[in-house]
Parts: sequence; C-alpha cells; structure tokens
Amino acid sequence: MSDIREWLKAQGLAEHAERFEANAIDLATLPLITDGDLAEIGIPLGHRRRIQAAIGEIEAPAPPREAERRQITVMFCDLVGSTPLAEALDPEDLRTLMQIYQQTAGGAIERFGGHVAQYLGDGLMTYFGWPQAHEDDAERAIRAGLAIVAAVKNVASP
Repeated sequence: MSDIREWLKAQGLAEHAERFEANAIDLATLPLITDGDLAEIGIPLGHRRRIQAAIGEIEAPAPPREAERRQITVMFCDLVGSTPLAEALDPEDLRTLMQIYQQTAGGAIERFGGHVAQYLGDGLMTYFGWPQAHEDDAERAIRAGLAIVAAVKNVASP
C-alpha cells in the first residue's frame, strides 16, 4: 500500500487514493497541491477543504542549514562567599538562598537577552548571542552582570 494511500485513509478519504496515484501525487508533492489541482482531479469541495486542512498540519522538514560562524559571549557568575555561607547556614536555608540567588541571577540574564546554559552549584554558565544573536551581546552580558551584582545585594538571607 502506498504512503499517499495510507495518508488519505488516515484522513477518512481513502476513496480518492486512485486519483492521487493516477496523477502522481505522493507525500513529497502533497504540500504543493492547490485547491485548483484537487478540483481538476475531481475531488469534491468538502473533501478538498478536509485535504487542505490536513496538508496544513503536515510538518515540513526544516531546510538544511548551512554552518554559520558567529561570536557568542560566555559569562560565568559565581556567588562570592558561598563556602562560609554553607558552613554557617542550615542546609535547607542554604538551599532556599541558592534558589533565590539562581532565580534572581537568571532573571537578570534573561532580561538582557542571555541564556542560562547550566547551573553549577552556586555558579551559572550563561551565553549571550545564543540561541539568538544581537549586535551588542558582550555589552548585554556586562549589563546583566552589573544587574546581578545590584540585585544580589538586595537578597536577604533566610
């Protein structure tokens, strides 16, 4: 059984399989089919609308992308003094403080168009220029770093 026949069967329109096959319409050419094409091969209006709706739901394969070179800015943030904090605080309180710190820092990074790539203990590995590049990614990283320093000063320990 052909792929187009299977596809039409899944749409509840298997009776049109012979027309599609007779006109060399397969799954590869399906996204190129117009309403006029369907009318020309004798598909009734209601079925044409169903076919077009189903075609619209087919995910087209993404075109292959050429390799591109671009610069990214990598910023690593680390909470200064976290070792003495870990020794002084209860583990649950330290965990709460770290979560607040990570949320605060992550918010500043995202606000300036950065991406938190990884949380490493009390550190954050961040990218500016990925997944979306901006002309001023290095400046955005600096501004995010300054915003983190200012915001962390306002974080109260539990």
